[in-house]
Amino acid sequence: MTIDPSQVPSTSVHAPSVAHAAHAAHAARWPLLLGALGVVFGDIGTSPLYAIKECFSPASTHRVDATPENVLGVLSLVFWSLLMVVTVKYLTFILKADNQGSGGILALLALVPPRKDGSAIAGPLVLLVLFGAALLYGDGVITPAISVLSAVEGLEVATTSLKPAVVPLTVVVLLSLFFVQKRGTAGIGNVFGPITLVWFVTIAALGVRWIWIEPSVLAGVDPRHAVAFFLEHKTHGFLLLGAVVLCITGGEALYADMGHFGRGPIRTVWYAVVWPALLLNYFGQGACLLRNPSAAANPFYALVPSWALYPTVAIATAATIVASQALISGAFSLTQQAVQLGYFPRVTIIHTSKETEGQIFIPEINRALSVACVFLVLWFQNSSALAAAYGIAVTGTMGITTVVYFVVVTQRWKWPLWKALPPVLLFLSIDLAFFGANAAKFFHGGWFPIVMGAAIYAVMTTWKTGRRILGESFKANLLPLESFLRDVEEKKPHRVSGTAVFMASNPQGTPPVLLHHFIHNKILHEQVVLLSVVNERVPEITPDARVSVDDMGHGFYRVTARYGFMQTPHVPSVLAACKDHGLDVDLKNTSYYLGRETLLPTGRSRMMKWRKDLFAFISRNARPATAYFGLPPGRVVELGMQIDL
Repeated sequence: MTIDPSQVPSTSVHAPSVAHAAHAAHAARWPLLLGALGVVFGDIGTSPLYAIKECFSPASTHRVDATPENVLGVLSLVFWSLLMVVTVKYLTFILKADNQGSGGILALLALVPPRKDGSAIAGPLVLLVLFGAALLYGDGVITPAISVLSAVEGLEVATTSLKPAVVPLTVVVLLSLFFVQKRGTAGIGNVFGPITLVWFVTIAALGVRWIWIEPSVLAGVDPRHAVAFFLEHKTHGFLLLGAVVLCITGGEALYADMGHFGRGPIRTVWYAVVWPALLLNYFGQGACLLRNPSAAANPFYALVPSWALYPTVAIATAATIVASQALISGAFSLTQQAVQLGYFPRVTIIHTSKETEGQIFIPEINRALSVACVFLVLWFQNSSALAAAYGIAVTGTMGITTVVYFVVVTQRWKWPLWKALPPVLLFLSIDLAFFGANAAKFFHGGWFPIVMGAAIYAVMTTWKTGRRILGESFKANLLPLESFLRDVEEKKPHRVSGTAVFMASNPQGTPPVLLHHFIHNKILHEQVVLLSVVNERVPEITPDARVSVDDMGHGFYRVTARYGFMQTPHVPSVLAACKDHGLDVDLKNTSYYLGRETLLPTGRSRMMKWRKDLFAFISRNARPATAYFGLPPGRVVELGMQIDL
């Protein structure tokens, strides 16, 4: 039988397309991996600059002598801390608790299911998470300060004559970093990954050189050296955990940045690049100390040959700028989430990229962080003194993350206690040990992140409570919309052309601003839109699921716009999307009506007097709703109301 070649199925036709698709997917993965390397691991990647130093430096608070036993003991603590906290806790367990792909302590809170009666999440848990979020701002301030300062301090190793220039140069670098924030991270982000890759290759190479010289240092992997260290130093050995913790301070950032890069790329980069480079450098510093205990003053730069000192300082400074950028961007994202969830007043959120929604700039937060960072550098003067302030904030947040994770796995995932308790108790024991060791540094600088966190916590809880009281006050005097519509039908007021949009915080009743407008002006527009912006406990709402429209009759429409806690509302876009739902709004012939409350701290609410005054002050200085909702200022009408708190 003769076979017609044209009838034979050919795989060669499909092979190039499959290969091309695989190649395209592989090519697209590289930028993602480089981006994760630069943004996610910048903080933990620059820890070798100061972590081992704070364990042995004469300027450190709880140092030990650089004897062979102590060096191996500290290296064992570092190795097992990285393994148990970063690799096991975060990469193996915590990263699985994602909220539609996003992570972070507020995203984790949003995973906690409401109570069976439909009420909100338990109050103590919310307050705990809010305090953890507030502590992250302290981390966002200290990380840029200590990272840049410790990098620039390498100049002191080159020559003592440059020591007076360290603090001024650090301040200049920090101010420059905060100044360029308004331009966005899109352009800078393209070089984040390559810079950080060069940094990790550099620190790995520096470590390998000294491990080759002193291979006996690898014995530090044995956990018995850590046990022997604790038995030898007892309480002092426990307090040294306050310095060891510096090697894991970027652990929480892994979780917070998961939404930008995904769980897979973060794990890949950690196992392939970051973890090996960190271990090689830490053990290289240990090998250097075994050969030369006098290098304890700055063991990282002691690894560097004299000819490579200035280039290494430059690379380290660039890497710390990247690490600082990641923390600053994280503070912006955290603030945006807090605003959307109702725990922070409205701020100016500027989107710096048309392609990536997560790239934002918040001028108010940027100014506050810049002032706080410069204050820290000028107050503490050197990285050893500043390291005493570092640790309390991040270990406190790590412990709170563990507690909320337990609630999520037991209440949402329905894990039995026998499955949930062992890992949670293990993680919590590690978190509490590190937190306890850092708490001893409170009077040596640890007070700063606590005071800063407490102040932000007071603002967040006061704002949430004040807005709840305002909502209850409005709700108590709320007129049902059906009653208002019946009144409109009976009185048949004069209708003018165009559309009037009334922002309605409560979607069930008649907005007070609409009542004031109708009572005083006696007219209505042909189309009246009651717009409610609802913030959901998910990171993002897709555009096709964002808008719903209900025709209430008599030219009235109820429009509901849903946004995730990582998105910023934009009312004109919502109105434009209403056309697909049967409501055609001419934006050029639309007026927006808002209420402006004057708050008087003389009411009967249970808020303390200082909190009433604080809430009134925050309300006066919060970003106007006009700008926050993207309303055209020339079309906004504001009606004032006095309210007693």
